[in-house]
Amino acid sequence: MNTLQKTEVLGVSIHALSWHAVLASIADWVSKRESRVVCLCNVHSVVTAGRSAEFARAISEADIAAPDGAPIAWMITRLRHTRQPRINGPDLMLRYCREAKVRSEPIFLYGASESTLALLKAKLLQAHQGLKIAGAVSPPFRPLTPEEDSSIVEQINASGARVVFVGLGCPKQELWMAEHRTRIRAVMIGVGAAFDYHAGTLKRAPRLMQDLGLEWLHRLLSEPRRLWRRYLVTNTIFMSRAFGQLIGCRRSRDRSATPIWSSHRSTTLP
Repeated sequence: MNTLQKTEVLGVSIHALSWHAVLASIADWVSKRESRVVCLCNVHSVVTAGRSAEFARAISEADIAAPDGAPIAWMITRLRHTRQPRINGPDLMLRYCREAKVRSEPIFLYGASESTLALLKAKLLQAHQGLKIAGAVSPPFRPLTPEEDSSIVEQINASGARVVFVGLGCPKQELWMAEHRTRIRAVMIGVGAAFDYHAGTLKRAPRLMQDLGLEWLHRLLSEPRRLWRRYLVTNTIFMSRAFGQLIGCRRSRDRSATPIWSSHRSTTLP
């Protein structure tokens, strides 16, 4: 990942990279049995990082901090003048499961409820026949005791899983992965609501809305009580600060640009 460049979005370093680079990096780490962390960053992630030093550190120390949300990808495109695709959790999970099946790499599912995990496993095995699901754990909705945490770590490592998909939601999943770096011998990927989407317990936005960067609006309309503050308030904060950053970058470029006429002295012929 040292060869990949980062772009500062509201003070948060996000990798500018392609789908191929993400999948290839994960496959390389898996082949070496390395403990790695992949965070997929959306507007909520970036704004939260500005409020929490602990969360900001988890993002900055991730091996990949990819642009999940459409506004994040748009910002990187504007800042780098190169089109940045959106690397989102649901699609990354399916794409890597397809590759894991071919290479016989076991995966592990951590997060969601028992019922959601049961549906998810059935759907994944149906879509990717031959996929090896080494295990699945639905953690309690409370802080784990040290004994419970150690037991889960041992279960994941003993399963032989090469990739652990973590569906705890932001910011819990990013903090969990940061805490378990080196302890879990696998690549950990935080995929947010992907478990619910692929299990069928939550309907994903139509493809057109995804392509237009309006998946957040679909989620807001689906769960207004739970998500109104996250999307309306957080998105407003992000957009105001994002435009401020873009204006600041433009002014900086304008100041650094030297007018052609100023670099030449006028001369008067005798």
